[in-house]
Amino acid sequence: MTQKQIKKGLFSKFLHFVEIGGNALPHPASLFGILAVMVLLISWLGHFFDWTAIHPATSEEVHIVNLLSKEGIHRIFLGMVDNYTGFAPLGIVMVALLGIGIAESSGLIGAAIRLLVIKAPSSLLTFVIVLAGILSNTASDLGYVLIIPMAGIIFHAVGRHPIAGMAAAFAGVSGGFSANLFIGTIDPLLAGLSTESARILDETYYVLPTANYYFMAASTILISVLATWITNKIVEPRLGTYSGDVKPETIEALSPLERKGLRWAVIASFVWVVVLLLTLLPENGFFRGPDNTILHSPLLKGFIALLFFMAGSIGIVYGFITGRFKSDADVVKGMVESFKTLASFMVLVFFAAQFVAYFKWSNLGLIIAIEGSIGLQSMNIGMVPLLLLFILLSGFINMFMGSASAKWAILGPVFIPMFMLLGYSPELSQAVFRVGDSVTNIISPMMSFFALIIVYFEKYEKNAGIGTLISTMIPYSILFFIFWSILLIGWALLNIPLGPDAPIYYNG
Repeated sequence: MTQKQIKKGLFSKFLHFVEIGGNALPHPASLFGILAVMVLLISWLGHFFDWTAIHPATSEEVHIVNLLSKEGIHRIFLGMVDNYTGFAPLGIVMVALLGIGIAESSGLIGAAIRLLVIKAPSSLLTFVIVLAGILSNTASDLGYVLIIPMAGIIFHAVGRHPIAGMAAAFAGVSGGFSANLFIGTIDPLLAGLSTESARILDETYYVLPTANYYFMAASTILISVLATWITNKIVEPRLGTYSGDVKPETIEALSPLERKGLRWAVIASFVWVVVLLLTLLPENGFFRGPDNTILHSPLLKGFIALLFFMAGSIGIVYGFITGRFKSDADVVKGMVESFKTLASFMVLVFFAAQFVAYFKWSNLGLIIAIEGSIGLQSMNIGMVPLLLLFILLSGFINMFMGSASAKWAILGPVFIPMFMLLGYSPELSQAVFRVGDSVTNIISPMMSFFALIIVYFEKYEKNAGIGTLISTMIPYSILFFIFWSILLIGWALLNIPLGPDAPIYYNG
């Protein structure tokens, strides 16, 4: 057996292990239910053995609270509804999706992305496809169902290998999942979970939906350039010239009505920008914060409301101009359609909310954070190794559990307080997690759209399978990890804010 065959055999065994391990996990909602029960049992055990820790800020002794006591069970019954309805990510995602749902159902987002790709010069085609994939994350799953198959069609139409085009788009949509020039649905969702986790230690802490915006905007450029280079220099040469049976397709240009709709959407966007500038820039402007600064403007803390009004109004303008919307009923229908995608999320959130509440009530989260931070301080590994280890951990867990929000709901309550006790902000913890989670998305069989991407590949290569997809995407994953980690570590060492009012360090 040759060395190449041995390596291939080991790689196949690894893929088999990942697939079996991931499939063995219960549904994320069930997993949170199990974790909630485990917290209850551990709280009883910790109370029995009197587990304690000394709070470093107050010097008070923290004890485990037994949630299986009479008082604990009463609290579980009385708090269940409030845990659910008061869970920060729930309302945030619902309101954001209402506005984005209008923009998506009007056809605005799809038309804008088509125009972006069609107008791209041939020399910038790969870059534009990757960038379009990254930007599509603003509208949740649009990239998976529109950008990736379209990228294959576009590459095939210009004589390039279609799988290389889909790989580039997939790298942008999924590998660059946390990068964007705009705030998408994932930002408020993760910020809500981070807020819940930070309040284990600091009851008043609030993580803004824009918490990682500066870093993620810079990451958009990095991922776009890097994925372009990988596609052109590594992936496409490896694939060679396409020789399959699929005939090239033509890409439909925008209709005159769609172009008219986009022009009016741009005008509506410009009106919004002018209004915002007029209310922010003047001294004592209407939307200035209580301290008369832009940084603490209600528009930042209430960004979800702004997102709803902007996306909704611009989508309405486009929809009525193009005829997609003919009455208010069509607008409402668009919002209803967007909510259909929330059904499984709302079930998952119920169990996640109970788990996070029990974790907080029992003081388990606080004690783990205190002891963990003491352990890390005694190791004295420093910021750089700490960030690298957390990126690796997030990326590894992503291979077995697909949902970013589900993973962060588990990791956040442990690592955010731990990082805070070490002097690092929740915004930094969140950014580190997002990098680790993104870089292995494109090689994780547990990613919800992984099977769909294989189907896209099979259109052009009948024998394509999980090995084809992962072997194609591994170069992106490796180089994304290296260069994105370097960017994040450099950003942290230079103490550059990660977003508006989002410092690197925490001073509690």
